[in-house]
Amino acid sequence: MNLAKVDLNLLIYLDVLLREKNVTRAADKLNITQPAMSNGLKRLRTLFNDPILVRTSDGMEPTERARTLAPTIDRILREKNVTRAADKLNITQPAMSNGLKRLRTLFNDPILVRTSDGMEPTERARTLAPTIDRILRELEGTLQGEERFKANHSQRVFRIMASDYAASTLLPGLLKRLNKAAPGITIDILTPSDVTFHDIEAGKIDMAINRFDQLHQSFRQKIIWRDSFSCLLGCNNPVAWDFTLDKYLASKHVWVSKTGFGVGVGMDPQDVQKLGWVDEALAKINKKRDIKVFTRNYHVAMQFAGDDQLIATLPTRAAKLHEADTDNFIILPPPFDIPEIELKMIWSPLLHHDASHIWFRQLVFEVAAQC
Repeated sequence: MNLAKVDLNLLIYLDVLLREKNVTRAADKLNITQPAMSNGLKRLRTLFNDPILVRTSDGMEPTERARTLAPTIDRILREKNVTRAADKLNITQPAMSNGLKRLRTLFNDPILVRTSDGMEPTERARTLAPTIDRILRELEGTLQGEERFKANHSQRVFRIMASDYAASTLLPGLLKRLNKAAPGITIDILTPSDVTFHDIEAGKIDMAINRFDQLHQSFRQKIIWRDSFSCLLGCNNPVAWDFTLDKYLASKHVWVSKTGFGVGVGMDPQDVQKLGWVDEALAKINKKRDIKVFTRNYHVAMQFAGDDQLIATLPTRAAKLHEADTDNFIILPPPFDIPEIELKMIWSPLLHHDASHIWFRQLVFEVAAQC
């Protein structure tokens, strides 16, 4: 981005918008009309190719890119020498006058004073002059870094909320790709119980990967894959070699599910609607299974399936983690129809335009396509 063409007023608008998080309050602060402030926000969005502010359940919030720019913008406005601003920012005379007025208020200094030799900078303006070019280069470097994310040099930490189903089926492949393409990047995996709705919406968590019954409309989302169901049984389970619906129903079962995010609650075996896909599918044919174990952990469910008396009905990709262990497990299709599930990744609108986040989302999607 060529900062020589950035109107000084726009930088001031951006600084106040990020502080106030509200167009009306920002307009009042700068003593301009709301339409003028709205037009300024529109120009800023075009200039930085970023929404700047997005609506969340808590009101308007700055995007991740805007948060990154905020400290540098603030320093530019608080340290800029106005005698160089006109040349550096290519501003018109009216814009310079308006900018000078606001800078005088910000710095509590006249900035320029009239002498017998014309307008001269004050001592404070002269003192600030050496820092101008350095700060402008810093901002320009920040913008270029956002626009051209260099994954192979990045030390970024991506925080991912994932159920153990997603973590065990998707993330190993993701880690292999990261080791090759971006060895400096670290992933921090959190469980659904570690994360709240507001953590994701505020961008504290880069993305959540799970099955979701309901989602707030503010979240961005993408389907990673659709998965069928399979039954995992111990090889010595007596029903394994004659697997009919009647024998399925006569057996004991492990229930496993962890959708969404947040702390889980106890299960009621009689509440079919809350039991999920498998039991809802059985209810449609007026059938019900005998659940002896409830768990939110897929690996625990798979270990229990090694018991010769229990069956775990779970997503096929999870069941296939034991596909090679033919001495202990057998994988069979369910003896009734179960609709496919969708594994989704969701993220905050605050992160949607962040260059590193865009790169990471694409990588996750590419890995998922190969799983």
